[in-house]
Amino acid sequence: MLRKLDEAECSYLMAHGEFSAQVLSAADRVAVVLTQSWCPQWQMLRSWLEGWAQEPAAALFYVEYDRESYFEPLMLFKENHFDNRTIPYIRYYAAGQLAGESNFIGRQQFARKWLGR
Repeated sequence: MLRKLDEAECSYLMAHGEFSAQVLSAADRVAVVLTQSWCPQWQMLRSWLEGWAQEPAAALFYVEYDRESYFEPLMLFKENHFDNRTIPYIRYYAAGQLAGESNFIGRQQFARKWLGR
């Protein structure tokens, strides 16, 4: 499953400092990508994600926050709360708990962090 985070989910993140239980429990393994639409690494990553969208025990979420009305607040939140000023920024969860973070990495490294294999 590859799904765009909506405004309510991003607002929850900014208010609570972490994604909602609905996002974190969408599957046993979850990856969330915070990025901007123009980022070339995001375009490459997205092509992989679309190929993995049917992975049964995993979920993928993303937001291209430069296309949203809350662009600046979310960007500042990501940069300050998560202390990450690079895009794409990816958070990996296993069983609802943070399992890792990265920026752009290769396909095999991404699969290991996201799927644990």
